[in-house]
Amino acid sequence: MSEANLPHMSIADVSSAITTAYADIELFIRANAAWAPLFVGVLAFCESLAIVSFFVPATGILLAVGALAAVGEIALLPMWAAAAAGAVFGDWLSYAVGLYFKEDIHRRWPLARYPEFMGRAETFMRRWGAWGVFIGRFSGPLRAFVPLAAGVFHLSQLRFQAANISSAAIWSFVVLAPGQAVGFFSYLH
Repeated sequence: MSEANLPHMSIADVSSAITTAYADIELFIRANAAWAPLFVGVLAFCESLAIVSFFVPATGILLAVGALAAVGEIALLPMWAAAAAGAVFGDWLSYAVGLYFKEDIHRRWPLARYPEFMGRAETFMRRWGAWGVFIGRFSGPLRAFVPLAAGVFHLSQLRFQAANISSAAIWSFVVLAPGQAVGFFSYLH
């Protein structure tokens, strides 16, 4: 498709589309509160899964979930547990893929087309080791590739899971908490 055939959207149009999408997701969660933990878990799983995370706008949605919990629409504890579990499983699967493919991962699509992503993650892992898994969870671009690099470098399962589980528990709270605070203050007004 040539550039002339691409639709041209202003920043205001894009902003409006994103706002509408978030509002629709918020309505979906309110209407299906019993399914909210599953939705949040899948969302956190996708956010933590190598490559997939670039296509899932989970952080903004999880902030909105925190706000819904603040105003009593949904319970925070199940959302926190679901987000943590989803993040743990997403990183674990990325780690397992790295273990399976090892160095061959660099020759596979899409990483073969974008070697800089794995290059940064590998540099980060060489420097920080298991702490890299923990720290990487809090950096959007690294979050999806550090577990993959940990698998490629054969970081021990025990060290990986210790960093994975502890960082997922903290990350899921940190990503829900700002929405919790915004929801609480907007509820007061």
